[in-house]
Amino acid sequence: MASYIEPHQYTLNRPVSCCGIGLHTGRTVNMTLKPASANSGISFFRSDLCGEKPVPARMDKVVDTTLATTIGAGGSKISTTEHLLAALRGSGIDNVHIDIDSHEVPIMDGSAGPFIHLLKRGGRKKQRALRKILRITSPVTVTDGEKSIRIEPYNGFKVTGRIRFDDDVIDEQSYSVEVTRERFCSEIARARTFGFVEQVEQLWQNGLALGGNLNNVIAIHWDGRSILNEDGLRFDDEFVRHKVLDLIGDMALLGGPVLGHVIADRSGHGLHLELMQAIVDNQDCWEYVKFQKKGNAMLRKAIKSSRTRPKQLPLFFPGGFNGKMAPSACPA
Repeated sequence: MASYIEPHQYTLNRPVSCCGIGLHTGRTVNMTLKPASANSGISFFRSDLCGEKPVPARMDKVVDTTLATTIGAGGSKISTTEHLLAALRGSGIDNVHIDIDSHEVPIMDGSAGPFIHLLKRGGRKKQRALRKILRITSPVTVTDGEKSIRIEPYNGFKVTGRIRFDDDVIDEQSYSVEVTRERFCSEIARARTFGFVEQVEQLWQNGLALGGNLNNVIAIHWDGRSILNEDGLRFDDEFVRHKVLDLIGDMALLGGPVLGHVIADRSGHGLHLELMQAIVDNQDCWEYVKFQKKGNAMLRKAIKSSRTRPKQLPLFFPGGFNGKMAPSACPA
């Protein structure tokens, strides 16, 4: 394999908490990440709502992809999930219980960096259960005009992103990375979200992005030639790296590790979701790889998906998945 994939599932050693503000409401958000049992996956629990069921971090729970990825179940919704999910996937955490007292994950500094520090404080605990991995065996492609996203067979998890904007600051950028824990932490996690000042002002006028400021957003000047943040950029290509971060977080909604190379050209949350749905719909393009223990050795065994129940990933998602999407999941 191009990169080593740990055979066992992982959770946290101990609970860890953080406090921040929601990007859109500007309100204080308290969040605690707790260890979870093997095969339970990642779930959010709204501590500010009584009697609501948990919201599993799965693609069939996506209810909106406007500006951010929002998941929901029953009366509970959780928005801006992508940075935290990217940090969990980038840290190799499979199972975690997330208590949150708001409908928004705190924006922190606009990147996944603070969540990486939080997870390091919690530590990783290896669990006895072995991982199940989704391996892409044939390419899957989704296009939307000039935008496209594709996943190809690859012995590891690799992401290649390309963006293009009509300004001097961003212009055209591309970035490709073999996603390992080390490279995620050093090359991707600290890349911040960004926006054009006039777009942010418009969001403010519509009661959105009320928590956005120069501490959590890269603000591109009206002239398109500079940014307003005095500390400058963390990477010369920070913009495309953040797009790669978002993609990693959204792909975590498949429920576990993926073996494949994702190639995204000017994609966003909506197109990421469409790619995941296309993967589910094209069962001939993937198979499961399940780790098995034989003596002291770990073996990988390919398991073909069942053809008797269309659109189902019975092993990959804790509790199964029926393939049904919310009507608002893929807005135009």
